[in-house]
Amino acid sequence: MKEEHIVAGRLENQTEITHFILMGLTDQQEVQSILFALFLILYLVSVIGNGTILYVVMAETQLHTPMYFFLSNLSCLDIFYSTVILPKMLSGFLWAHQRISFAGCITQLHFFHFLGSTEALLLAAMAYDRYVAICKPLHYPVIMCRQKCLLLAATTWVTGFFHALMHTLMTAQLDFCGPNIIEHFFCDIKPLLRLACSSTQLNLRLLNIVTGLIVTIPFFLTLLSYLYIISFLLLKMKSHRGRCKAFSTCSSHLTVVGLLYGPVLFNYLPPSSGNSPRRDMVATLMYSAVTSVLNPLIYTLRNQEMKAALTKSLDTLLASVRV
Repeated sequence: MKEEHIVAGRLENQTEITHFILMGLTDQQEVQSILFALFLILYLVSVIGNGTILYVVMAETQLHTPMYFFLSNLSCLDIFYSTVILPKMLSGFLWAHQRISFAGCITQLHFFHFLGSTEALLLAAMAYDRYVAICKPLHYPVIMCRQKCLLLAATTWVTGFFHALMHTLMTAQLDFCGPNIIEHFFCDIKPLLRLACSSTQLNLRLLNIVTGLIVTIPFFLTLLSYLYIISFLLLKMKSHRGRCKAFSTCSSHLTVVGLLYGPVLFNYLPPSSGNSPRRDMVATLMYSAVTSVLNPLIYTLRNQEMKAALTKSLDTLLASVRV
């Protein structure tokens, strides 16, 4: 009875956290001004670049193919992805310590994991599309018909949403009684779990197992697709021009895969109980800010069809402005 009374007293004395303080990247004022300008430029380039891809794919009928349908989904994801992180981080550079409500923190966590896991799954779907296009060209219109493309895209979005919802609900049920300082520039799950007063063993297991599977399964499916593609191109395709075109298309996608999966695997596959906030922040910046900026550049500079469609769209736009 005495022990129960002590435990009850401790629970009554606990202060419920209603908000968190995001520490951000740095507390040096002169560095914050530079970082604000840098990340503002990155955010604008990301939105404009990915928005341009969306516009061109919708405007040009020759790009109404499965490959560009998935690319437009990726561009849409990158716009949302950078918007979840960068505007809040930019406002943090203007104030020393940035306050975020508990509900806002959980919401940011949800959308970050929703969009991140959806992008990992979408890249696997894009790799499968390239496999069918190159290795089974005669069956491509049937296999990658409109209905199946819509189903694949919807599956990636829905799976990503429910994966994030699992983490959101599990994190929201934890007790947070102080401190409320998050050593990060946004509300990610790992720094939040470090602040919880209640047990986080189940949360960590879900993070290591479920999120690990969400990351590794699409990654290995993507690698498997490209192993088939490379072996097909080297062993069965005789046309040198066709082989170069296929390699050019695949290299763009592989570059994007490497830019996303490198930091993600580095961040989420090591034991999630480790205390390395600086490493986590650097890795997160890579796949939330830098990758979303580089994706449109990679797909436009290395893709002749996209460059031609972009030039045509710009000429049409300029002509309408002159009139």
